Amino acid sequence: MTLPASFRHDSERRHLQLDPLEPSFFQDPYPTYAHLRATGSSFFWENYGFWCFIGYDAVNRLLRDRRFGREKRHSDADSQGRAGDRSHLIDFDHIEKFSMLELEPPVHTRLRTLVNRAFVSRQVERLRPRIEALANDLIDKFEPRGQADLIAEFATPIPVTVIAEMLGVPTQAAPQLLDWSHRIVAMYMHGRTRQSEESANAAAAEFSQFLRDYAGKRRSEPADDLLSLLLAAEADGAKLTEDELITTAILLLNAGHEATVHQTGNAVKTILESGTHPASLLADAETTAKTVEECIRYDAPLHMFTRYAYESIDLGDGIKLKPGDQIGLILGAANRDPLVFQSPETFRPDRTDQKNLSFGAGIHFCIGAPLARLELQVALKVLFDRLPNLKLRDVPRYRNTYHFHGLERLDVTW
Repeated sequence: MTLPASFRHDSERRHLQLDPLEPSFFQDPYPTYAHLRATGSSFFWENYGFWCFIGYDAVNRLLRDRRFGREKRHSDADSQGRAGDRSHLIDFDHIEKFSMLELEPPVHTRLRTLVNRAFVSRQVERLRPRIEALANDLIDKFEPRGQADLIAEFATPIPVTVIAEMLGVPTQAAPQLLDWSHRIVAMYMHGRTRQSEESANAAAAEFSQFLRDYAGKRRSEPADDLLSLLLAAEADGAKLTEDELITTAILLLNAGHEATVHQTGNAVKTILESGTHPASLLADAETTAKTVEECIRYDAPLHMFTRYAYESIDLGDGIKLKPGDQIGLILGAANRDPLVFQSPETFRPDRTDQKNLSFGAGIHFCIGAPLARLELQVALKVLFDRLPNLKLRDVPRYRNTYHFHGLERLDVTW
């Protein structure tokens, strides 16, 4: 096994030096995970400055451990450990301040209760015909050409259109929504620059104003959409404030497409490289659901989820944390733990030990998981039914990010 050139691991101290943006790592991080796992289930990643965990049991346990959370209660540092002047991030910080992804109970509980009713499975299932129609319409546009980039022409339009329609914002604004989303999400990536920070701040300001305008319209003219539902919803007599409403809408738009785009591309790549005919993997609803779940385990769209310690914690094995210390939970590695999954490096949709952590666990379990699963099941089924002879044109390459694991392009032919 060839390890990335920047890889330096002191097995005795369990300290790792590894540039997460080194192409040989982010193009295929799994061999590195396997090498690290052979020496233990945790390591101190010096490039990030915190302890990371790669064992399934440890990741699952820590996701549920209420001594940790997403709120930065004991530090002014950001998700990359940076402190100091943040005046150029005032608009970004404002939306993050009200994000339920960054909050803990009781505020998190109230926000999630208000939003959750739109994402329960029975509500999401009503979207199946619309997702099928959308997938077919997209294929109609590129099928005559005999080739396509499925990331741009298929994987991206489906979730962004669906979540925009759910919220009640115009789908023709999708390119602008994507631009704002990508610029905001860049804040959570390793190695960001002052330029990307200022871009994210501007995007947050523009995105917020866009949604305030539409929220204002929905106050006077309620409709059958999520913005109207959020405006009217109450939990224990409390409604969303305007700031909470705007931030929640931004979070749903960002999270509602970002991971699903990556997972759709990763899943198509996985299926095409598996050597198994897609028809047998997507033969019926049950088989399709199992295939999708294995795709989610095998090549997850999010590899690291971070949390903060809220108190002094001794995790054993020499790992002692103080309030405000951050930890990294490596979901992509946990999903391939050989102590939990049989033949974890093998794509096996029929496995009986399926319990991946790609959607997280605990109170921050992905609220959009039912929608993401439905979109993947429908999109993959329609795609391979319509294009049964789909083939890769080139070797797919992943984007130069680490936390978010998705393809730059997915060039196919048929």
